Parts: sequence; structure tokens; C-alpha cells
Amino acid sequence: MRILFLETHPMWIHGLPNGFKDLGHHVKLANPHEVEEILRTLNEFQPHLLFTIGWTPINNTPELQKKIGEVTEASGLPHIYWATEDPGHTQRFSLPYIQRTKPDFVFTICPERIEFYANHNIDSAHLDFGYHSSVHHPKIKDSHHESEAALVANGYPLLFQEDPTHQRFTSLKVLVEPFLELGKTTYFYGRRWNEMKKIFKENVPQSWIKGYLPYTEANKVYSSAKINIGVQNKQTQLTQRTYEILASGGFLLTTDTPAVRKLFTPGKDLIVSSSLDETRQQLDYYFSNPEELNKIRENALKAVKKHSYQARAKYILDILYNRNILPWYID
Repeated sequence: MRILFLETHPMWIHGLPNGFKDLGHHVKLANPHEVEEILRTLNEFQPHLLFTIGWTPINNTPELQKKIGEVTEASGLPHIYWATEDPGHTQRFSLPYIQRTKPDFVFTICPERIEFYANHNIDSAHLDFGYHSSVHHPKIKDSHHESEAALVANGYPLLFQEDPTHQRFTSLKVLVEPFLELGKTTYFYGRRWNEMKKIFKENVPQSWIKGYLPYTEANKVYSSAKINIGVQNKQTQLTQRTYEILASGGFLLTTDTPAVRKLFTPGKDLIVSSSLDETRQQLDYYFSNPEELNKIRENALKAVKKHSYQARAKYILDILYNRNILPWYID
């Protein structure tokens, strides 16, 4: 099958498109900004299926979204949208995007949004994040990124001002503060951490704030840090980096949530914490028992395998076949 993704953002082009390639399908990418490029690709590639994803700089204006809708509708091809900003930005972004681009089917990372979409006469199903081994795989430790702990995430100071009790920030305090108390070298990768220092009681040295990290470079950090700190934003969802850290052979300390425990085993595939004291106990144990830390790294690589984007792509095609979007598709 030939599949066209109207996407060029690094966060998306290395994941799901490669999962379809792994299944033996032909995939091309096109920039939604370039209508002529899309039309040329449609004519030359003759795809069977169109995909759009998420919220990125290339699909974030109403004008562009209307153009995407016009082009996809005129193509006569099934248009599939993956809503990766649910539930936090469903009203602000996902729903307006869907209403403007009129996809034939929507996948959402939030299971609770399926009923919401049904109430708006939008057919949808759950599709979680995953990983692809071309980008997220174990690397030899990089001295430039080697540290006792690392956090790859953006700061979001505006959200912190609006809602300091958001789970993202309560999780950050629980997971990060003990490292700072102990003086453990903790590198912060991502945007706007200079504006977030006040979230922690302890001082964050300027030399620990590393700034923006290219998406394709992140596995160097995950493989080099002794402990990767990964916050969970919701009780019922996992962040994309959860899978990516584990697939990179990283040792992950994350928020203790039902979603984490549903898919992974704490103490075997990763470690979890729900309080400052619990984080302190975890650090005391694992820094004193590095052999246990290495066992968990090895188990993580095994546990995450079933969450590859190849598996996600197979799931997508099965759903689309069963929902009569691709009635002719044969596995």
C-alpha cells in the first residue's frame, strides 16, 4: 500500500511512517505548507491513504488547516488524523482542526476522548504513542551527555503560572527535588528551563541547563544518564518519551500512575515514585546497587518491544479495515 504523510516535523516523521515501512508499505512525506508539492506527490505517488498528525508549526493556523482539508477532500482518499494533543488541547486545537480538515477517521492518544468525539459525530479509536528503533535504540555512553540524572522535557512556564497544581508540575517536584537536595548532577534538556528554576526549592546550577535537544539526538542522553527522569502528565496516559527512553536502554524513574502500571512493571522495567520520600528511597537504593539498575535497563528493552511503531501501524490498519475505511485491505 502507498501512504502519504502530510508532515515534516522531526518528532513525527521518524516514528509512525517508519512503522508502516517496516510492514512493507511505501511511504512518502509532503509539507502541508506546499500545496503544489502535495498535488504533485498525489499525482506521481498515487497513494491509497493520507495521514496528518498532531499539533506542529506546519499545521497550526486556521488558514493552513482549511487548505489541508480542501486538498485531502479533493483527493478522494481516506484521510486519517492522529490527535496527539488530547485531552489538554482538544477544544483549543484537535476539534477545530478536525472540523476544518474533515478527516475520515480520528485516532486519539486519550481513550476518554472517544466518547467525546462520538458525541460530535466523529468516528475515532485510541492510538497510543510508541517508538521506532531507527531513532530510539541503545547507544554507547556519550561523555558530553553523561550525568547522574537527566530530564528531557520542556519547561512550560506559562502553563505553570496558569495551573501550578497540574500533574506535570507536581510530578516534577516529586521526581526532581531529591536529586537537587543530594547534589546529584542533573541535566535539563528542553526549552525555557531558565524560567522554571523557582519550581524547585533547591538551586539549579546554570551549567546543568542544556537547552534544546534535537529529537534524533535524545537517545544519546537516555543511554548516557544513570537515571532518566520522566514525568507523566495524566493518570490514564503515557507520554511519548516513556517508550522512547525504555527503547533507548535508559533507566527510567517516572510518576506512579495506573497507566504506567498497566503496561510496565515497577522495579522490573522501570521505577516509580509518588512522593518525595519515595524518590529519596529509590535514589538511595539504586545509586548503591548499580547492578540492579543495569538489570532494569535490560528488562526495559524487552518490555517495550511490543510498543513499536510497526505494531502501532498494524493496529491502525486493522482498525481501518474493521471500520470499513479500508474495506479492500488484505494483510
